[in-house]
Amino acid sequence: MGSHNISLGRAGEELVAGRYRAMGYTVLAQNWRAGRVGEIDLVLARSGVVVICEVKTRSSDRFGLPAEAVDWRKQRRLRALAFRYLDEHDVRARSVRFDVASVRGTTVDIIEAAF
Repeated sequence: MGSHNISLGRAGEELVAGRYRAMGYTVLAQNWRAGRVGEIDLVLARSGVVVICEVKTRSSDRFGLPAEAVDWRKQRRLRALAFRYLDEHDVRARSVRFDVASVRGTTVDIIEAAF
């Protein structure tokens, strides 16, 4: 991945984290990695609910909508990573929700309970 894509992705993650903070969420982790298994973009919490958020940032819709990039393989990986994160950090939650955030420019769309 080129440095432009990395910086675009990080900027998108910051926008999304700010949006969640404005909604009263606490950011527990950003870009949490589990070795070579993968990465969780954002781990957030509010009122006993832990949210695992995959952030997809695009500069245009030329290659489809950002959220369309979260296929069943990515969903399966995120589920596994989420439970590993919760276990390793001894996080107790009433429930876990998987959101997908799409960022285009400064527009942020969050799909709650996307999968």
